[in-house]
Amino acid sequence: MALRDDRVTLAHGGGGSAMRDLIEEVFTSVFQPDAMEDQARLMDEALREPGARLAFTTDSFVVDPVEFPGGDIGKIAVCGTVNDLAVGGARPLWLSAAFIIEEGCEIALLRRIVESMREEASRAGVRIVTGDTKVVGRGSADTVFVTTAGVGVIPAGRDLRAAAVAEGDVVLVNGVLGDHGAAILAARGEMALTADIPSDCQGLGHLMEAVLAAAPGTRAARDATRGGVASVLNEVAEAAGCAIEIDELALPMRAEVKGLCEILGLDPLYLANEGTLVLFVPEADAEAALAAMRAMPEGAGAVAIGRVLDGEAGRVTMRTAFGGARIVDMLVGDQLPRIC
Repeated sequence: MALRDDRVTLAHGGGGSAMRDLIEEVFTSVFQPDAMEDQARLMDEALREPGARLAFTTDSFVVDPVEFPGGDIGKIAVCGTVNDLAVGGARPLWLSAAFIIEEGCEIALLRRIVESMREEASRAGVRIVTGDTKVVGRGSADTVFVTTAGVGVIPAGRDLRAAAVAEGDVVLVNGVLGDHGAAILAARGEMALTADIPSDCQGLGHLMEAVLAAAPGTRAARDATRGGVASVLNEVAEAAGCAIEIDELALPMRAEVKGLCEILGLDPLYLANEGTLVLFVPEADAEAALAAMRAMPEGAGAVAIGRVLDGEAGRVTMRTAFGGARIVDMLVGDQLPRIC
């Protein structure tokens, strides 16, 4: 083993043997790309299907802390990119991963992050095929930042679009809301609060495939990350030119998340998730979609939370537990920065 350092130094970003040792022993030995070239060369039988389309997405991750209950920056980087592809109907296939590493970062931490990425990519059925590393001086970053890009294939005939959502459609979610934002808030320890809340960080690719097989009429899907479910509902209502009403009593939330939000004056509808699927399906397909989700671990808690109405375009309301109604606006600003 050539890499003897315990922490990353500027030499590990200098282009010489120290950088080669870091890349080979921490990254490529785990990800195992086909060749050490400056690009990945990709081919899959899915690309040969008539009418198939490529899907491409990219995202950056700066979560603080980089390790948290239920995941770490590596797991969230893979899940986040896989999910962005999956909710558009794509089958995720390949990822790239670039790392901005601060001088002094522990090598052991990098190894844990990379192993987490390998495990999550394996679960999702994708390969990390190319990447990059850069090292910056102390104080120029915050331990490690990760940027991923993903490529997938949308099979012929799939066309999930928010604009396709129509009156009468049912809004479904695959499980509890707000866990990731609450988990990060508790993990930071800034509020002197303790809460046993793990992040919901998980890949949604297999779940989406099951839903689309059972309910091919599915109109649109979103993963509710920053801005939470409320932001997803507002974006879809505006794009579709419709109104959406949700039922407060139907919203699946942990008591711990509700309690944390009540103490801090936060609205759980706006808390981030990293494994929450929001589906918009015709009423005739709703039960089939729910059954497909509930048959899988990622969707065991799936429920219907609302319906699309013929009302004011872009308006989202919630029927409260007391029988009234309130407007659910788009989030302004950020309840909690650096959650992904």
